[in-house]
Amino acid sequence: MKFGKILSVVVATSVAAMGLQASGIKLSDAEMKEATQVYFDRCAGCHGMLRKGALGPSLEPKVAKAIGTEALKMIVNDGTPGGMPGWGKSGELTPAQTDLMAKYMQIEAPMPPEKSMADMKASHKILIPVKDRPTAPEAGAKNWKDYFAVILRDVGKIAIIDGKTKKVISVVDSGYATHITRTGASGRYMYVIGRDGKASVIDLWMSDPKNVAEFRPCNDARSIDTSKHKDYLDKYAVIGCYWPPSIVTVDAETLEPLKIVSTASYTYDTNEYVREARVAAIIASHTKPEWVINIKETGQVWLYDYSNVMNPKITMIEAERFLHDGGWDLSKRYFMSAANARDVISVIDTKEGKLVKNIPSQGVKPHPGRGANVDHKTLGPIWITGHIGSNDIVAIGTDPENHPKNAWKVVKKFALPGEGGGNLFVKTHPNSKYIFADRPVNPDRKLQTQIYVIDKEKLEVVKTIPIDPKYLKSADPKVAMRGPVHFEFNADGSEVWTSIWGNKLTPSVILVYDSNTLELKSVIDDKRLITPTGKFNVTNTMKDIY
Repeated sequence: MKFGKILSVVVATSVAAMGLQASGIKLSDAEMKEATQVYFDRCAGCHGMLRKGALGPSLEPKVAKAIGTEALKMIVNDGTPGGMPGWGKSGELTPAQTDLMAKYMQIEAPMPPEKSMADMKASHKILIPVKDRPTAPEAGAKNWKDYFAVILRDVGKIAIIDGKTKKVISVVDSGYATHITRTGASGRYMYVIGRDGKASVIDLWMSDPKNVAEFRPCNDARSIDTSKHKDYLDKYAVIGCYWPPSIVTVDAETLEPLKIVSTASYTYDTNEYVREARVAAIIASHTKPEWVINIKETGQVWLYDYSNVMNPKITMIEAERFLHDGGWDLSKRYFMSAANARDVISVIDTKEGKLVKNIPSQGVKPHPGRGANVDHKTLGPIWITGHIGSNDIVAIGTDPENHPKNAWKVVKKFALPGEGGGNLFVKTHPNSKYIFADRPVNPDRKLQTQIYVIDKEKLEVVKTIPIDPKYLKSADPKVAMRGPVHFEFNADGSEVWTSIWGNKLTPSVILVYDSNTLELKSVIDDKRLITPTGKFNVTNTMKDIY
């Protein structure tokens, strides 16, 4: 049953108590502070800072009151089939915190603070001036183009791992719960954005890579990218803020802030003003001085021309609401973007600057990451996504010139085994026969702890690889070790890496498989690897290979 249906049933049985649940709820200042932090850490990404909903449903007080405290506790503790984790069942929230959050959702949310340019500049730090940085890769950094930046999510750090030696060569501080990393056009710098809005840039030419600059323009953020047009290589970086909803352009070498543009605006369909118009995916064009930017709540994709950085030209394309993540097709002309709360893939033609089509994804809550590109022998170029809320994997044709009959429609749909969704990422590489899919937020423990191997030509799951239980043992048996999560290939595509997404109590491992034989080649086991999640290889990231 979809979460929306579950919620409807719960609301229907709780309406009689509406108003009574919250009338006696009073939280102390300490409880409010704790609940606000927990909400930011665990809930805001899907439900919004103002609780109005997006990927997850609205959690405004009128909704929460109708559900009631006991039902809310059950949902927070157990999760839902629609992809919400069971925060209590997993041990990530205590029973007391679960009870606190059930109460907190029934009272008005505090308004999060906003930022001026002066506030932003106060956070800006140049840790190592440009003149003091290496002018060429140092002796210890000879493999830098095959480095992986690995997010250590819950401890606010990034591990830099040598893709050839499999050694952790540096662990660098970052913002809290880093969401993604991106390289500059040359690959020399790795750009990092935390959910707390802190951006940092790591110099990979150092034998011991370090942060060289830091900047916090947002209170909540998910996206960062750089200028990849040939006339602006490594000149600018752009940070997309969830809150305050805005786009901030900075100098790529120093992170010095240059320009802020607010994204608060009107929805494309109903023309309703939304203050919380968050910046989700950002992707850099290789052929234009342009960033392609999802404005989540308004349903617009912005083509942001940075050639005149203080007077940017913005083309606003109406697509679909709740745009989240996405990536290029094989030609790097079309942006394939998931409006996941609407079960739609929006296709943007960045050459013509227009919407091509909104395609029903034929699943529940598509969540592609960047997606997976395949040049299929009979179907032609296709782009692939999985879903959080259902077990569907779909392939969409992306070549209107040579394969017009397949263009802009689902040309193949197949299922991951078992019930429910939970897939977060699919990934492939031109040098692998396979696409790899994870399922870390499926509530079934067996389904959650397998790798799903998809044959590129058959477009079906041909093998599942269970994770050896010894890699899933936690220091606290009450706290689950989840994973595998997220896949990334090494520079030549011969290996695929995945993480065990553990917890703060137990160091986790990264598993390295041969991307064609599927043999487990290496286990990267380092006590500093706490909650490793996303992994980003320098070569694949700078060239947008996925």
